[in-house]
Amino acid sequence: MSKTRFIFNPRSGHNARKPFLLERARAFIREHALDADVVLTERPRHATELARRAVEDGCTLVVAIGGDGTLNEVAAGLVGTDAVFGLIPCGSGNGLGRHLGIPGPGKGAFRTLLEGRVRVIDTGEVNGIPFFNVMGLGFDAEIADRFNHLTRRGLAAYALTTLRTLFHYRPETCHIRNGVASLDTPVFLLTVANSDQYGNDCFIAPGASVEDGQLDLTVIKRANIFNFAPLTERLFRKTIDGSPSVVRLRGDHFTIERAAPGLIHTDGETHPTGATLEIVIRPRSLRIMVPAKS
Repeated sequence: MSKTRFIFNPRSGHNARKPFLLERARAFIREHALDADVVLTERPRHATELARRAVEDGCTLVVAIGGDGTLNEVAAGLVGTDAVFGLIPCGSGNGLGRHLGIPGPGKGAFRTLLEGRVRVIDTGEVNGIPFFNVMGLGFDAEIADRFNHLTRRGLAAYALTTLRTLFHYRPETCHIRNGVASLDTPVFLLTVANSDQYGNDCFIAPGASVEDGQLDLTVIKRANIFNFAPLTERLFRKTIDGSPSVVRLRGDHFTIERAAPGLIHTDGETHPTGATLEIVIRPRSLRIMVPAKS
């Protein structure tokens, strides 16, 4: 294992409650006599700076220990480089990790860094902001914003936040183009996905691949007291395509126009953006370590 840097976010949801992960990383380095060190993030977007510095320092493997937000920040500093991205997923969703078969920290994630293989995957950008698993707007972004302010995370907290917000949220109309198709549609929720799921095995884009040079767009046009439960069941059964409330498109770029500026999220982190969104794929732009049998 060549020169390695671990980037640990002590404020990431589960990390804040599991400080032993920091010591676990240090013990892993000692146990295997690795040429490696651990650095801690101190502020938002700091992980991207640390990842870029790791590449400048000659690290060929840069490992994120944290949730989807930490993943996003570290990977953003590695896109287009020869460095390999390693992931110890310990967030509440772990969508990209689940898609790639990367186990949790107590189930072989550290071992994967030694025994795994490198896959080269696509990444996405929206108005220049990188994402690696999913980006979204509408109800999706509203829930992400509220979820990020919670002190307790996890699937139960996410579900409760969703239910509390559901009946007060109103769809907006968006114009969507991908160079092949063009449509105007009400949007309760819009997701552009690189992998097939949000996380927690909740599949918003069944059949999506991180290696096909395409992004998968899913629109849920409306959700209400009558169709919410069936939609939720479809998300976990990988059958969301079968709902009459859903539109799916695939492409290497999308332009989305809405009536006014608003929030979006990228891998669960929210950003204010303008009314027009330009979304593109960067094919085969990130090298990532996955289990050998993934």
